[in-house]
Amino acid sequence: MLLGVLFVAASNLFAVFPAQSVRKAIDLLKDNLLSYQQAPMGALKSEISARVATSVLYLTSLVILFALIRGVFMYLMRQTIIVMSRHIEYDLKNEIFEHYQVLSSSFYRRNSTGDLMARISEDVSRVRMYAGPAIMYSINLVVTIVLVLWVMFTVNARLTWLVIIPLPILSFAIYKVNNLINRKSDAIQSQLSTLTSFVQEAFSGIRVIKSFAAEQLSEKAFNEETVSYQKKQMDLAKVDAVFFPIMFFLTGLSSLITIFVGGMEVIAGRASLGNIAEFILYVNILTWPVTSLGYTSSLIQRASASQARINEFIETHAEISNPSQEDFSFEHAISCENLSYTYPGKSIPAIENLSFRVKKGSTFAILGSTGSGKSTLVQLLLRLFDPTKGDIKIDGKSLKNVNLQQYKEYLGYVPQEVFLFSDTIGNNIAFGLSQYTKNLDEKIKKASDQAALTENIMGFENKFDTLVGERGITLSGGQKQRVAIARAFIKDPKLLILDDCLSAVDTKTESQILENLSDLKTGRTLIIVSHRVSTVKDAGHIIVLDEGKMVEQGNHDELLAQNGTYAGIFAKQLREEAV
Repeated sequence: MLLGVLFVAASNLFAVFPAQSVRKAIDLLKDNLLSYQQAPMGALKSEISARVATSVLYLTSLVILFALIRGVFMYLMRQTIIVMSRHIEYDLKNEIFEHYQVLSSSFYRRNSTGDLMARISEDVSRVRMYAGPAIMYSINLVVTIVLVLWVMFTVNARLTWLVIIPLPILSFAIYKVNNLINRKSDAIQSQLSTLTSFVQEAFSGIRVIKSFAAEQLSEKAFNEETVSYQKKQMDLAKVDAVFFPIMFFLTGLSSLITIFVGGMEVIAGRASLGNIAEFILYVNILTWPVTSLGYTSSLIQRASASQARINEFIETHAEISNPSQEDFSFEHAISCENLSYTYPGKSIPAIENLSFRVKKGSTFAILGSTGSGKSTLVQLLLRLFDPTKGDIKIDGKSLKNVNLQQYKEYLGYVPQEVFLFSDTIGNNIAFGLSQYTKNLDEKIKKASDQAALTENIMGFENKFDTLVGERGITLSGGQKQRVAIARAFIKDPKLLILDDCLSAVDTKTESQILENLSDLKTGRTLIIVSHRVSTVKDAGHIIVLDEGKMVEQGNHDELLAQNGTYAGIFAKQLREEAV
């Protein structure tokens, strides 16, 4: 940036020199014109002509040379200040994204994806515009005004005062109009975001739209949004249509004043013809910096607002942090003691007063209907948020105090709502590995076999290199769930949590996956969450949740003998299977 300031000053210095050369050339021509006309034909006339031609050629060469030197400094000016702003943009985007990664899941529930995207893209771009163009134009403005006005006042103070009168008016008008343009541009950007979201949602939900024959309804809604976008664009076009004529009028007015007042000064003998040409060039030099004043002020205002929005997120502290760097170990059991959790803004607890113990190497199951608190309990076990009351302990040590990074590496998790990246099936499975490993293809194939997925994949033309599309749209629900299961299996976790992840697969595939699990569970701790008894019945210990409370616990036979909630769910599901 410091180099950039020097280059700005140098480029403006070489912008002043050409104007002085033009003034000298015109005055030279004027001064020698009368001598040339009065000189007799012959050597004297030729001598005057040659002397003037040589001087003008010299001054013209100087103008060209100064223009070239100025061009070099302007190039260097942009290569320093603008490149600096790009480095700042790069750092800021990476800093924001890195901060996003450590923020808790509750943060993402409070903030929309669109707002998060806007802060890392639109807001960072506005800050870059301040760090680059705004700073460059501001420095250029100060240096140009100081340098040029100092030269102008040195030449003719009276003419200078009269010439610069329209420039503040021009700057103020541009500032006001530019603010109006920015407001309308923001409205257009907002509407464009709405349009983009609408189209993205329509494409993602195209199956639903076609299933309900809602194409015309969708098209009508899209048309309404595009009409609104068109109106906003036309409003901006009208402002632009007024803005540029005003700018050119006020700029031209300064030149007219220069010619008129300069002519009067020449008649009065206080200025030369060269001064008029020199001042016209000075006015042209001043026009862009003064014009950019309004533009720069607007950039600074927008960047200030954007930086405030960025700081709001950057200064948000993660509710869940890694409290320890000690090595994580799990030797005995995970115990939940009087565990309760109430979601922010809710008065009824999602889970209440749960106490149970999961022994290392055992298979533990959580059964319950929709809304019973199963997924909330899983998220507490994953430490995506902390309990409102009670505690989760691993070998007697609170989960809040263990090395969270190593704990997450230790466990494998298959969520209820599967998310697949827009990548190949193989890469989605390999995502479970935190770092590159040898024999990756073999491990992907093995994990796919364990998830009962390989047979389906072999039916695809590109097999494991098949692109799954956005959010895995090209796969069926069961296939997506099995990719997620394979993603957890490839990690070879010692603690595996399955959160109702077999709901979209058929009974035969479910049995196959559970059979594979039984072969894999040696030395592993397995927590299975489901609403289907067939998924959990082989577990060593089962707890039954209802409205966030534990109503029963035991193994399959013990729970059937109790003839309570579990037995009722089992009988109902047997009837459904029979039907």
